[in-house]
Amino acid sequence: MNAAKPAVTPMMAQYLEIKDSHPDALLFYRMGDFYEMFFDDAVAAAEALDIALTKRGKHDGNEIPMCGVPHHAAEGYFLTLIRKGFRVAVCEQMESPAEAKKRGYKAVVRREVVRLVTPGTLTEDSLLDARRHNFLAAFAQVRDEAALAWADISTGALHVMSLPQVRLGAELARLAPSEILVAEGSEADLAETVSDMGVSMTPVSRGSFDSTAAGKRVAALFGTQDLDAFGSFTRSETGALGAIVDYLEITQKGKLPLLRPPVKEITGGTMQIDAATRRNLELTHSLSGGRSGTLLSTMDRTVTSAGARLLERRLSSPSLSLDTIHNRQAAVTFNVENAHMARDLRDLLRKVPDLDRALSRLSLDRGGPRDMAAIRNGLAQAADICGLMGSVELPALLTDALQNLRGHDTLLDLLDQALIADPPLLARDGGFIAPGYHEELDESRSLRDEGRGVIAGLQAQYSELTGIQSLKIKHNNVLGYFVETTAKHADAMMSAPLSETFIHRQTTANQVRFTTVELSELETKILNAGGNALEIEKRLFSSLREEILKASAKVSGAARALAELDLQAALADLAAAENWNLPQVNDSRDFEINAGRHPVVEAALRQQSGAPFVANDCDLSGGDDASIWLLTGPNMAGKSTFLRQNALIALLAQMGSYVPAESAKIGIVSQLFSRVGASDDLARGRSTFMVEMVETAAILNQSDDRAMVILDEIGRGTATYDGLSIAWATLEYLHEVNQCRALFATHYHEMTALAGKLKGVDNATVSVKEFDGEVIFLHEVKRGAADRSYGVQVAQLAGLPPAVINRARDVLDMLEKNEREGGSQKAIIDDLPLFAAAPEPMQAQKSGPSPVDERLDEIIPDELTPREALNLLYELKGLATSGD
Repeated sequence: MNAAKPAVTPMMAQYLEIKDSHPDALLFYRMGDFYEMFFDDAVAAAEALDIALTKRGKHDGNEIPMCGVPHHAAEGYFLTLIRKGFRVAVCEQMESPAEAKKRGYKAVVRREVVRLVTPGTLTEDSLLDARRHNFLAAFAQVRDEAALAWADISTGALHVMSLPQVRLGAELARLAPSEILVAEGSEADLAETVSDMGVSMTPVSRGSFDSTAAGKRVAALFGTQDLDAFGSFTRSETGALGAIVDYLEITQKGKLPLLRPPVKEITGGTMQIDAATRRNLELTHSLSGGRSGTLLSTMDRTVTSAGARLLERRLSSPSLSLDTIHNRQAAVTFNVENAHMARDLRDLLRKVPDLDRALSRLSLDRGGPRDMAAIRNGLAQAADICGLMGSVELPALLTDALQNLRGHDTLLDLLDQALIADPPLLARDGGFIAPGYHEELDESRSLRDEGRGVIAGLQAQYSELTGIQSLKIKHNNVLGYFVETTAKHADAMMSAPLSETFIHRQTTANQVRFTTVELSELETKILNAGGNALEIEKRLFSSLREEILKASAKVSGAARALAELDLQAALADLAAAENWNLPQVNDSRDFEINAGRHPVVEAALRQQSGAPFVANDCDLSGGDDASIWLLTGPNMAGKSTFLRQNALIALLAQMGSYVPAESAKIGIVSQLFSRVGASDDLARGRSTFMVEMVETAAILNQSDDRAMVILDEIGRGTATYDGLSIAWATLEYLHEVNQCRALFATHYHEMTALAGKLKGVDNATVSVKEFDGEVIFLHEVKRGAADRSYGVQVAQLAGLPPAVINRARDVLDMLEKNEREGGSQKAIIDDLPLFAAAPEPMQAQKSGPSPVDERLDEIIPDELTPREALNLLYELKGLATSGD
């Protein structure tokens, strides 16, 4: 006879039912002070979080794996799991155990999933980088059209734009979203593009992208009949916006974030920069993956989180609108010319909290009193900034910003009166409403606080009555208030006449506990007062939250204005400190840079050695001058730095910043392409050369006549003649077909002949000086062609053994001699001793210090008089002569 399987416990039955509704997420199941995980979730979480895996009971005859984390520390575990590719379903207890028992002794506490935690739906400060956006994107396709929408629920930003699928990679590189929503069934088509960007891809129902339902869904979010109030949207744009709203309703369980109305971005409104170019130029992420060493980290002088996020957006999306660029330049110039006011402005901005993220948490009901205080403090700083700048004539961009800082007096006064200076994090802790704001609350607090004093007086009275100095009145959650004495006083307390006043409650190993009628009555009053005060504060919190959300549009406007003011003042501070200058940006094909510098390399040189950066000119304006420079010179001379710095100067100019140059005149650059350095892509079976060719093909197929292209060492990954022919044909194509402005660095000296054949091509080289067999890099770019590559000298600087260097020189001399005399390759091989006969053993050259070196080591310059220095100079000259 088969034994009956053990019945599933009510708690486990509840868990399995909830888990069945969220099969793709790790279920954090709240049990008291812990979130517990079971079965496969527990195994996966224990490994990912490096926590202990235990067991709890059995299911179907097998032990149930289990692990857990404390609920108060859960946020850190969420972040770890999200970074490792997991989603988390947070299941909370919706009632207390006492409430559950009212339904029956064995009733299970009611639990519900209150939130799905995914990469694109984080809002907590502890889970986010305050200085970067956290975008959730959605890509929608409707027949021949497609669109990308993106939102940051931590700030309320919501944008959408139409774009073909081929541009998806470039836009993902610009936005760097944490998560992208795609329609089920389209994952395979988009997997390669999305994986390249390192974005988490989440398939959702095709119904989420249905444009008709999506339009209604988005309109309902903003309380309008349709989306016409916000602009004209295509079906794919509507579908992408609707998918984001639908996903947020699912993950936030109906508590939608406070999103701003959708902003439609026009394709072609910003400089097109593909993923490879962003990576090569290290705009916001270094090649190693971090922030250090990027253009963003080098120029970031913002003092607010919102300002830092705006800087990253502007740097990632340089404008193509001359009006926009000139307005931004005027704002920076105002701060440069009014340095004292800009300094005072930055001092005020340093005290501005992150209004956007505080507002978002309050809208999702995840905020607390401290978020309300952040809004109060931010609006207070806004008022002070208006006082600082209100009477000054400002450029248009700053005038608009200042206008958005006005009109918050009512909300500011309310929050100022209602909140204490430094409130607690959580509303449930109480104590955040200021005294004098609410009469009933003050009365309850008075009774609660005076009750504590009465308890102390009652304790003194009882101590005097009993003659027991060690008598204490204490409190716990089981007995409430009680009188406690040591066990040796038990008999006296339980005997008349004290037993008539003191009623025995409990005896422990060392203490005896009593109560009195008077103490019980006082306890009721005190407990009611404390609980009543907390309930009043909770009601007031809800009321204040509603008032803030009513003013959310104006608060968001103030937050954006403060970010703009911060960014423009930061760019001015950077320009003044680093000697950056205002570029002329126009609608021509100009590209004239005088004494340009690479901002990141310059900063690194200053930090590492204090050495100055060698500035260089660049003129690609065309007309009588060339629009393409063919750059030659040895490795390590600075060709790649020169290429990159000119691309960065163009980008900085069009984001509205000053630039690291004495002067610059730049015609609008529509596209920026860079192919500088490459590595293999083993995951796709691509060699370094293949990666290089794919990137070059993208440049040649997409560049227009307003593009700027920088190419470094095209063709070096294959045979010499193959590489030369590819580089040659590429340069011709850029000149004849793309007709763009370009910098083309190469080691193929044969290509310098193109400068005489193509009108728009000119030769330039990086100067070096050779001294005593060694090469000295001058880092100066001048017109003309290099006569040699100095490869052997560079190898010597790299530390190759002297014997190898000497042998390389011999081989090089033989090869060059053979080329001059028109010999064959076979003759070269036969004439080289390496192949003809066993060579003589090569010995590394050893040399000791010269007499001059030894004498110099003995000298301490600071201790020499002028007379001694002159005599020493004659002595050193004599030593050098005798050593020859």
